[in-house]
Amino acid sequence: MTTCELPCMPFMALYIISMHIVNSNSRSSANHWKLNLAAGKVEPATEETVDSEDEKVMAILTASRVVENGEWKVEGVEGSSNCKNACRSDDNVEKERVVERKTSSPSMNTSSSSVKHKKGLTCGKPVNSTQYDHLRGIANRHEHPHIPEPEVAMIFRKKGSRSSEVDLNDLEEKLLRLKKDKPKSAQVHNQIGNFWRIKGNTQLSIECFRKALLLSPDHPDVLLNLARVLFNLQYLDDAIFLTRRSLAMQSTKQNTWLQHYTLGEILKAYGHYQEATMHFGHALELNPGFQPAIAHLREMEGTPSSSVTQYTLFIILFLVLGVLFGVITSIEANFEDTGEVVKTQRHFNRAMAMRSIKLGINHRLIRMRKLNC
Repeated sequence: MTTCELPCMPFMALYIISMHIVNSNSRSSANHWKLNLAAGKVEPATEETVDSEDEKVMAILTASRVVENGEWKVEGVEGSSNCKNACRSDDNVEKERVVERKTSSPSMNTSSSSVKHKKGLTCGKPVNSTQYDHLRGIANRHEHPHIPEPEVAMIFRKKGSRSSEVDLNDLEEKLLRLKKDKPKSAQVHNQIGNFWRIKGNTQLSIECFRKALLLSPDHPDVLLNLARVLFNLQYLDDAIFLTRRSLAMQSTKQNTWLQHYTLGEILKAYGHYQEATMHFGHALELNPGFQPAIAHLREMEGTPSSSVTQYTLFIILFLVLGVLFGVITSIEANFEDTGEVVKTQRHFNRAMAMRSIKLGINHRLIRMRKLNC
């Protein structure tokens, strides 16, 4: 062996020893652990267990996976059936939970007609946007609570009918037929929105009114109905905007008593009693004897107007300022009078002093006489 090869021998020996150590540590059972489910603890793994587990893991990673009916399985790997059975058992558990929720929920124990309400009588997919979506009450439509409005059923009451009750099942079937015959009618979607107002589903009613406004943006009835919904939710700014818009879009041939009545209610909620009284008066002129408007007027007669209260506060403030001005003026006048008295006394003393000098009067003697007295 040549001299150039001798220094390489130690490095070769060191490399062989290090590789042997690495291989022995990687396969050593001291660095591998396994969970024993039966014993409920972690135990050191044996070499056979480690080798078999490594082979299974590598086989799963390299094998092809197939999805069937929402379940996945590994082809050509022993033990893949365990995963498949586990997946199936998990699916069965989930299905059982869904069934339990359905049976335990009272809303699911309804008749077939109620299911028909939810699936059949709708206005279709919600529209993307309308020109009124900037209003806060419409933008927050998914957060509104459900508020039933049974008085809306009076809209659907047949003329001349003595009964004040409305069969909602018949009304639903009628609206379903109208929707099928006129799918692009704004009036039909408006009536479906009123139907959901009766049922108390605020979100569905707003979505129907939005779709109607997409078909007819200036429809006065749709604007007014949407204003009523937002008024009940206390979105007063949105409600008064939509009601004024409805009043402006109403034709001269149509009666606008309901718009005036709605404006009166909103303005009364604002506290603007004078303007609310004016709109209630218009409503009674167009619909004489309307009792709700009469009741609102009687209620506001005993309530002081906000404008009167403002005038009273202005008068009181003016009187207070007048009193303060008078007090300040009198104080300044007193100070001026005191200054004038001091000046006159000084002038008088100087005149007396000059006169006494001319007459030769000794002031010290006069003072001593006063003190002796």
